[in-house]
Amino acid sequence: MANTRELCKDIRDKIVDPHKAGMGYRTIVKQLGEKATTVGAIIRTWKKFKMTINHPQSGAACKISPHGASMIMRKVRDQPRTTRQDLVNDLKRTGSTVSKKTISNTLRRHGLKSCSEIPLLKPAHVQARLKFANDHLDDPEEEWEKVIWSDETKIELFGLNATRCVWRKKKDEYNTKNTIPTVKHGGGNIVLCGCFSAKETGRLHRSEGRMDGAMYREILANNLLPSVRALKMGRGWFFQHDNDQKHTARSTKEWLRKKHLKVLEWPSQSPDLNPLENLWRELKVRIAQRKPRNLKDLEKVCMEEWVKIPAAVCANLVQNYRKRMISVISVPNIKFCLSDVSNTYVMQ
Repeated sequence: MANTRELCKDIRDKIVDPHKAGMGYRTIVKQLGEKATTVGAIIRTWKKFKMTINHPQSGAACKISPHGASMIMRKVRDQPRTTRQDLVNDLKRTGSTVSKKTISNTLRRHGLKSCSEIPLLKPAHVQARLKFANDHLDDPEEEWEKVIWSDETKIELFGLNATRCVWRKKKDEYNTKNTIPTVKHGGGNIVLCGCFSAKETGRLHRSEGRMDGAMYREILANNLLPSVRALKMGRGWFFQHDNDQKHTARSTKEWLRKKHLKVLEWPSQSPDLNPLENLWRELKVRIAQRKPRNLKDLEKVCMEEWVKIPAAVCANLVQNYRKRMISVISVPNIKFCLSDVSNTYVMQ
């Protein structure tokens, strides 16, 4: 039987507290985005034991002593970007030899997991994101199926956009020490423009040279519109792109108006709300496995792997889109400033 995800105490409390206040199961499920079976199991456990902490399970004794666990917890609290190998080395110097898997298990028992760094946000960004989430929280899944999502990304030949993760609790994603600053115009070996819908991926285009408004509109004409036809979007579809200057230029807006394209209003500094970020991550993992040798090979591999991404992956990203709205609304007001998201995978 596959291992199931174990929720931390904070999430369990968020399930039990509304129940104690008289809220029904279905309302709690809708509000938190958790499975109904999970909510029911946690509430039944609370009714029986009057506690929400995770009960210890049988198994082999932990190889890390309480003192060693305290040491690595202090390390990751002070330096969230610490890698598992760093912690293995720290314990080895104290006479304890453990694996990176043991480190991961210990940190997870203390409510920490390895997560991508989150963008920093200014107050105006926070308010715009909250408004977007509240406006679209109750949109039916069918509405998101009418959206063509678009984005650009950089693909590096070697290193493929290095991993940058932090150890944190779920509620600490916007703590300043767990965030990463933006680098808007760094160098990159290949810049790709792509789009997708709930049905499958659209066209992928390699952009060469510095992209301006004119080049962007040409990409839309030669890639977006053919993708819409190929994906059979029909009538009433929406186009999503971010608030980059070339996207919001007067000439671009006029082009979109003449083509009768309806554009989804988008909050700035919100790459985490664009499910295409997940597809970029999927693509980069696939590229890393292929190990392209040069730029020409890199472009070829990108095009090949992009069309191989299963339609089910695209559909799942759209089906679960409401969870992104719930996550934005559940984050408390943020009073510090922010940046752009990095594409990351698993911390080594």
